[in-house]
Amino acid sequence: MTDSNSTFATPLTSEKSASLNPSFAPVLPPEGWHVLHSFFRLNPVKLADLPQEVLAEEKSQFLNLVKEIRSRPQTQLLLFSTVSQKADWGFILLTDDLHFLDIAGKKLARSLGTGVNESVLSYFSITERSEYTTSDEEYAKSLEEEENILPGSEEMAEKVAAFRIRMDKYGKHRLYPTLPDWPVICFYPMSKRRNVGQNWYGLSYEERKELMKGHAQVGRKYSGRVLQLITGSTGLDLQEWGVTLFAHTPAECKAIVAEMRFDAVSVHYAEFGDFYIGLQLGAEDLLIRLGL
Repeated sequence: MTDSNSTFATPLTSEKSASLNPSFAPVLPPEGWHVLHSFFRLNPVKLADLPQEVLAEEKSQFLNLVKEIRSRPQTQLLLFSTVSQKADWGFILLTDDLHFLDIAGKKLARSLGTGVNESVLSYFSITERSEYTTSDEEYAKSLEEEENILPGSEEMAEKVAAFRIRMDKYGKHRLYPTLPDWPVICFYPMSKRRNVGQNWYGLSYEERKELMKGHAQVGRKYSGRVLQLITGSTGLDLQEWGVTLFAHTPAECKAIVAEMRFDAVSVHYAEFGDFYIGLQLGAEDLLIRLGL
């Protein structure tokens, strides 16, 4: 963890960037990272009003800002061009300190000139563990019932120990993910229904866990093809989760979402927000793609 007086590996000299370093005590979650998804549309009138030398300076500041944000420990910044006309570009920012997230997010939103970036969507969430993780005891019971492995046997102990290692790795990935540089990003927020007769929260924990088991089995079929980042936003934003999919083609995102919609959890209880598709790019390539 970094404190409020920490410095970056490559501090910038400009006053505009130096204030990235928060002067407040860090606001940290008990575990995990804060996450901000932001999408923007460029204002062509504001861009046209910028003299070329001013735009060149703004672009330079943007590139330096991206470098400085990425130099901070426990921080990841992904940039992408948005494919549809819903937005032109966006970013995903993950970091531990909420002050840093707030400062960096505002600077990115105000980059390229005053009023140039018009916010289309901004979504705040936190990385979190899955509520429905299988315990050692549950896994051992499944081994006994499905594979006839005897409780207390050496084989049982070895399998449970290997399972514990896998689950520890999975938990750490949920809380502190290393996001891939795969080209396609798909983001959508979602919630569980609370309708009369279709109230997810009216189900018992055991019922919800059993339903989520089938949901997870669908996701595992896409291992190596789709990476999922699921972040919690209950009480933080309009919906309850932010779902980010990373893939090599949009067809993979389409396939996993389509298949999951036939799963009982989605059929009866899922409410989806709008979908945003982006192409992950380097900072300089993004500026070129935006015609800057």
